[in-house]
Amino acid sequence: MLDEAAVAVATGAASNVVAYLLQGRAEALHARLSAVFQRGTAEQRSDAFQALEDDSIALAQHTATEAEATARWTGFLTAYLAAHPDARTDLEALASAAPPATRTVNIGSQHNHGSGTFVGGDNHGGITVTNGAD
Repeated sequence: MLDEAAVAVATGAASNVVAYLLQGRAEALHARLSAVFQRGTAEQRSDAFQALEDDSIALAQHTATEAEATARWTGFLTAYLAAHPDARTDLEALASAAPPATRTVNIGSQHNHGSGTFVGGDNHGGITVTNGAD
């Protein structure tokens, strides 16, 4: 039986797994999970990487919710930690290593026709900047 702190570590690690997946960073997570599951059996490693792939696809296609994936990984990591208590340090590292924020860049084009002022629109000609003095 795991203590509350160990369950919290597994839950934090599971949350970060899902955060990586939501950002489309399954490949970066693969290396982290390799370190976590190094103490496990070949079957445990295989199950982890299969779950990683399955949840990555399910989250991308919106066939699973973030809460469902987090619950699945919490159960998975809690069971692993119960079987391999010496993996706690690796899980703590995963729990504290949130994925770096990614930026969204929208690229678009706008062209305005007609007269009037267009916010963020085309500007042809010069711009005069004054310092507010007459």
